[in-house]
Amino acid sequence: MTTRPVRIAVDLLGGDRAPDVVLDGALAALEGDPELHLVLAGPPSLRPRWDAVADRVTLLPTDEGVGMSDAPVRAVRTRRTSVRLAVEAVRSGAADAVISVGPTGAAVAAAVTELGKLPGFRRPALAAVLPALAHPVVLVDVGAHAGASDADLVRHGRLGSAFARVTLGLDAPRVGLLSVGTEPGKGDQLRKKADRALSGGDLHYVGLVEGYDVPLGGRADVVVTDGFTGNVVLKTLEGSLALAGTSVAPAAHGRVHRRAATLLGVQGIVVLGHGAAGSDDVADCIALAAAAVRDDDAARLRAVLENPGDALPDPAKMAALAAPGEKARS
Repeated sequence: MTTRPVRIAVDLLGGDRAPDVVLDGALAALEGDPELHLVLAGPPSLRPRWDAVADRVTLLPTDEGVGMSDAPVRAVRTRRTSVRLAVEAVRSGAADAVISVGPTGAAVAAAVTELGKLPGFRRPALAAVLPALAHPVVLVDVGAHAGASDADLVRHGRLGSAFARVTLGLDAPRVGLLSVGTEPGKGDQLRKKADRALSGGDLHYVGLVEGYDVPLGGRADVVVTDGFTGNVVLKTLEGSLALAGTSVAPAAHGRVHRRAATLLGVQGIVVLGHGAAGSDDVADCIALAAAAVRDDDAARLRAVLENPGDALPDPAKMAALAAPGEKARS
């Protein structure tokens, strides 16, 4: 685990209520974490708002954002968009991780373009660690890509399993495939093909699971699905919790965070939040990103993916072995 100050890049112009609410959350995160430094990509006109903590803030000036209705490709075709500048800060080593609550497609496009994908992974996937009655559950994909092939779902399983090992400390996470029933052969052709492929793989695959297995837990530690279905499940859970008068809180485990998901399959730490995020949600995204940096999650995840049969890497040992420039990019 690293003890040096952590530098998180923030896309100030992403989200329904940007930039003011995003900056509110960023400043709240600074107040709650004395070892935090922020790299803010956004309008220079906001600079007076952080005068009191100017020594802990670096500005990447831009007035160009990617709106929620803009095409994701704008994030990479326009070099001065806030999300691309924030991701570039990770690539250059100026930041250790990046967060955005803007359009998911734009953030994914920027991350793939600037950071690159992990070898062997065609598409990144968003993983959310959700509270459940039995134990936290990793749901992947929750919206990085709307569609998926059966091979993508197998790769989601590999990413989700490695992520659960690193973040939840599980030796052999149980992986389930979301479908409309648990009996063999249930589901559409995509699910049937993925079920067969996962059954013949080297993951601890427990078979098909249903929607209620996500909030209940117990049957699987990792639930795999396509990004369209996963996003619907995630927002349905949010709405159900709101109806019940409760919220997705991090009480069950330190890695359970409200409206924050980790982008897996790219070479760096990227945390994405809900477009409707409030300031508390933004601060929570920053806290999740900072925890991932301090525990050297990116390096440990790569180690698990490259050598899945090895023991779970210890974060302190990974930090000691990392080259000086590696941690800035991990």
